[in-house]
Amino acid sequence: MADAAVPDPDRDLDRRVGPAAPTLAGSRLMRGLRRIPFGVGLGLFAAYSYAATTASAAWFVRRDHGADLPTSLLWAGLLYAPNVVTGLLVWAVLRRFGAEWRAMGVLTALAPPAVVSAALAMTGADGAMRGAGWSVAEIMARSIDRLPVAILLYTAIGAAGLAAAHWRRAIRQRAEMEALSAALVEARRAQSDPAAPPSERLMVGVGRGRVPVAVPEIEWIASAGNYAVVHWRDREGLLRETLQALETRLAPHGFARSHRSTLVNLARVRELKPLADGAWRVTLDSGAELVVSRSYRDGFLARLGGSAAVEVSPSEPSAVRSSLIGRTGSGRTGGVVSDI
Repeated sequence: MADAAVPDPDRDLDRRVGPAAPTLAGSRLMRGLRRIPFGVGLGLFAAYSYAATTASAAWFVRRDHGADLPTSLLWAGLLYAPNVVTGLLVWAVLRRFGAEWRAMGVLTALAPPAVVSAALAMTGADGAMRGAGWSVAEIMARSIDRLPVAILLYTAIGAAGLAAAHWRRAIRQRAEMEALSAALVEARRAQSDPAAPPSERLMVGVGRGRVPVAVPEIEWIASAGNYAVVHWRDREGLLRETLQALETRLAPHGFARSHRSTLVNLARVRELKPLADGAWRVTLDSGAELVVSRSYRDGFLARLGGSAAVEVSPSEPSAVRSSLIGRTGSGRTGGVVSDI
């Protein structure tokens, strides 16, 4: 009988580890790339695109005009330099208006003058490198010939900028949602803490009488002039107190303004969803839905030290959330969330 095959531990180890090595290296590379700040990464990509386009065009310039390599690179670089200005224009518009319909409208309105200017500049650079004394009619004719390329490049740069802005906003939005969800968990925990002092009660008018309502039972409060409408356990009643006074009074209990006319008990928030305009929609335990306006949302994030002050990495929303929770501090959620 043939001898049984003797296992080779080293060979088996190589078989197991070998194929995983490229995957491990690729994973480390991706983690390293994700640590690059978004603006730096976008700038590097733009520089690469410009350099690759210049190098490709230089090959044709050298072939068609017999120029040496440095002259060909300079020629091609000048030809596509107007697109660097286009990229800066798109960046400025997106920085001012964000990835919203207003930005798309502004970019569309700027397209005709930007495209015509780019075509004229490309024609001027080409004429200067040729040493040609073209007439105005010749310059216009050549510029018209370059319009399709100028339109294509403007559209591509604008689309890439909008896609990058949307991607970044999605990353920030996810990190914000995680931070908010964690803060809401802390608010709920703070209200249910057995060691917490007895909750305050509000005397709320219902019909012709008044009933005491424990503060933790209240879901939300709406402004009604000098009165406030208190909602709790599918019931509602009137309280003769302004919303501003109630905000000051109930902030230590985990209440926060979601709108200029609404005060919400964060411990009663069941779900948060972002809206297209940057606001949030909150769903309460009862199923009631309210909107956290953008102005109050920004104040809340600023108080938490949120994404407005932190560069969010696509791979680290949980780390952002943890850092935000660390800044709020356990047991102090009421004070933190008083400025939604």
